[in-house]
Amino acid sequence: MPNTRQSATPPTFPNDPNFADGSSTVSSCAMPHVLSIAGVDPSGGAGLLADLKTFSALGAYGCGVVAALTAQNTQAVTGVHVPPLDFVRLQIDTLFADVNIHAVKLGMLASADIVATVADRLAHWAPPNIVLDPVMVAKSGDPLLDRKAISTLREGLLPQALLITPNLPEAAVLLESGVPQNAKEMYRTAEALRNLQPLNSPRWVLLKGGHLPSNELLDLLFDGDRMIELRAQRVETRNTHGTGCTLSSAIAALLPQRTDELQPMEAAVRDAHRYLQVAIANADKLSISKNNIGHGPVHHLYDIWRRAPFERPSAFSDPFGFPRF
Repeated sequence: MPNTRQSATPPTFPNDPNFADGSSTVSSCAMPHVLSIAGVDPSGGAGLLADLKTFSALGAYGCGVVAALTAQNTQAVTGVHVPPLDFVRLQIDTLFADVNIHAVKLGMLASADIVATVADRLAHWAPPNIVLDPVMVAKSGDPLLDRKAISTLREGLLPQALLITPNLPEAAVLLESGVPQNAKEMYRTAEALRNLQPLNSPRWVLLKGGHLPSNELLDLLFDGDRMIELRAQRVETRNTHGTGCTLSSAIAALLPQRTDELQPMEAAVRDAHRYLQVAIANADKLSISKNNIGHGPVHHLYDIWRRAPFERPSAFSDPFGFPRF
């Protein structure tokens, strides 16, 4: 099928005060309910906690199913605990039995059994707008997915996902190929990833190129026909922990709000991409890691904190020094 290249307009740096008003028309439907099925990062920079912050920042009501627990900070993952399969299944079934879910973001699933359980329950409940972030390795380099789970993920979850969002090393694992080294190889990789998905229905690949050594970042959004380039300038900061989680959860939050767009997926991805770039640009304001040793999180709530600081009585004592940006 023919490919049409399109380049996205780079986001404004370092702040974009107009973004909160929405660059795309938000539908008039009620606030979407978005579910994250992912692992817990106690530092709050990635995983389920980061997803919930992102949902809230972008106007979605967040729900969560815990698929894994980690002992983790900004420097390392020191342990992973996988909850019992029956309890993961119970979390999913109990939630879907009562709550309308308009989109699902899938993150760290840890093991083949968890992947299979999640795939089975999603097939049963059939929610719309499934965004799969195939989390495999933490920013610290620690593994977050059992290698034995790759084939289960490829066969059980990829066919159900409307969008997959691998980075370059994750794409190489999914394809059992080498890691792309340049933009030309990224194009071929995006095409190969799309061939892993059902070809007879709308599906998308967002291939993230942040691992390439360039000051200009390139991501590719591909639906089997159009290859859309999303470009941004790299921000010089150590604080990029959870960028993949944040981008995929932002897309999941925005998809139900972009249904009146001519191209809902493209609109949601462009806005999510823009949101992430500004969150990265504001990341250094958080100073989460002691002595700035580790990889801190992006600033998920930069716009909320900037626009709506808490109003306090004049006599209120604030020993924590709540930041006002």
